[in-house]
Amino acid sequence: MDSRIGARTLAGALGGWRTRTPTYEALADGIRLLCLDNRIPANTALPAERELAVILGLSRATVAAAYRSLRDSGHIESTRGSGSVTLPQVRRGTGRVFDDGDGIDLQQASPAAWPGLAGIIAEVGADAASLVGRPGYDIVGSSELRTAIADRYTKRGLPTAPDEILVTNGGQHAIHLVTSALLRPGTTALLETPTYPHATEAIKATGARVTGTPVTVEDGWDLDRAVQAFRRARPTLAYLMPWFQNPTGRSMTTADAATFRAAADGAGSVLVIDETTAELSIDGDTPAALDFGPRAVRIGSLGKTVWGGLRVGWVRAERAFVRRLVASRPRRDLGTAEFEQAVATRLVRSMHEILPQRAELLGRGRDAAVAALREMAPTWSVPVPRGGVSLWVGLDAPRSGGLVLAARREGVLLSAGPRFSVDGGYDGHLRLPFTAPPEQIRQAVAVLARVWPEVTGRTALHPVEEREAMAAIV
Repeated sequence: MDSRIGARTLAGALGGWRTRTPTYEALADGIRLLCLDNRIPANTALPAERELAVILGLSRATVAAAYRSLRDSGHIESTRGSGSVTLPQVRRGTGRVFDDGDGIDLQQASPAAWPGLAGIIAEVGADAASLVGRPGYDIVGSSELRTAIADRYTKRGLPTAPDEILVTNGGQHAIHLVTSALLRPGTTALLETPTYPHATEAIKATGARVTGTPVTVEDGWDLDRAVQAFRRARPTLAYLMPWFQNPTGRSMTTADAATFRAAADGAGSVLVIDETTAELSIDGDTPAALDFGPRAVRIGSLGKTVWGGLRVGWVRAERAFVRRLVASRPRRDLGTAEFEQAVATRLVRSMHEILPQRAELLGRGRDAAVAALREMAPTWSVPVPRGGVSLWVGLDAPRSGGLVLAARREGVLLSAGPRFSVDGGYDGHLRLPFTAPPEQIRQAVAVLARVWPEVTGRTALHPVEEREAMAAIV
């Protein structure tokens, strides 16, 4: 058993969980969603039935029925005398969690592969004789790829040498390497909220404390709150997505970047800049060349711009920090595959061709999502980001979790707003990626619009009705 979640903590994480009847199934759904979103990790001990019942103001029989439903759906297992523990949730087939049928998976905000990728892979394959004589992997990165990435930074106005680049197995791997090198138990990390949830998980895995600074669709970054957070928490690092932030879609101004740089310098913090969405402009805007200072650590990858299945990312940092990362790579991580690096080198050199095609694809998805939402869910707040991969939709009731579970039963997979929170909240928001084909996006929105009245219109059972429902299953 790896961890335990207390009854009060679980109650806070559940938020507005009373979204359907009977009550025990609404509670089970709320816990399912926390498991599926990894907000309750696998192998976590749940509170005892009696303890949770007292905190939630329910009968013990209701909590017992909820746990029974969770056992039946494979989300927990219970042992007499040891309590109930969450189980790993494994995706199967098309990505459906409960069965292997057809569905629309919008949990992963990743577009289909760039159409020219297969041709480049074939070209590299035809030249494989020059690769197979090598070890097959490289812990620093091939000189060709590091030079290509460095040249691209230099053209953006950030002079970079190849030895200031470390090649990784994707952007997520880069985040893990950087956060593991900088953080330890007792240190603090500052994150935007909402933010990319896998970054939050990587930071929490180090044992560091986490604090948030808000960013919104309407107003962007709250600079006053950010400055106060740096002064109060004095974080070791601050993780930021300055361009087409995930999930809000906002981009920083030069004044925003200057404020964060000054606040970080004053607190002795390292700015970790996630650039994985930086070049995903839709409306032709060139992202501002923001100056975060020489100590900033930048993370990039080809996952969003080319294909999520091409696991190549990188870290751009001062030479000494790059050497530190190389030394800290675990022994089981032997480096990045040379074949994929050879493919990536050609792709980085072809970004002038790739990015306009990406903008067209994402633009069609964004426009389809905005049009469908305005037509079918006119009471929701629908932003129109100028780039990125998703919409941060404002709902007209704090029922994001219930909506996600209701849509899941109809074959549409999404992540609820609280999944992107650092310190709680966002039940009134939903991230809707626009990376799927427009017809699928429209189908997904139709499902959301159809189930929304059910999610918001049902009320909790009267105690007598609840006892009658319980009697039917006990």
